[in-house]
Amino acid sequence: MAARVFLGLGSNLAAPESQLKQAFDALASLPDSQVLAHSSLYFSKPLGPQDQPDYVNAAVLLSTSLSPTALLDACQSLEQQQGRERLRHWGERTLDIDILLYDELELTSERLILPHPQAHLRDFVLLPLQELQADLVLHNQGLTHWLGQCPSFVYHSRKLD
Repeated sequence: MAARVFLGLGSNLAAPESQLKQAFDALASLPDSQVLAHSSLYFSKPLGPQDQPDYVNAAVLLSTSLSPTALLDACQSLEQQQGRERLRHWGERTLDIDILLYDELELTSERLILPHPQAHLRDFVLLPLQELQADLVLHNQGLTHWLGQCPSFVYHSRKLD
């Protein structure tokens, strides 16, 4: 049976909008998976070091039969294919894909924590999620609750062409 999975995507290097569009296409070609929807693009200030370009973020709703670990491996492979280098914590990147929610699964392993432990603290995650499913619950609260609690990084959004 397929799981409903929400992914968060971000990029701030090498034509970020193109990086995200390429990632949407790549996610659609994952085995046993289907992209059900993706959000608009959200432009935000960096969360980490400020000496890097601004980010473009989005969310994807995916239906998949891949296990959480297999999906993580596939997402990390896509990041590598698009030139991801891990130079510093919260640093610049061509592509970052985070698994935010995997159905109602709660998981803590060495490689993966579900739901994503910091998603509720970031408006550049919450706003795209809200666009995809306004009544979504994250960490036992609705997205509107969390949006009222977190700092604002997003300064613009735009539908894809």
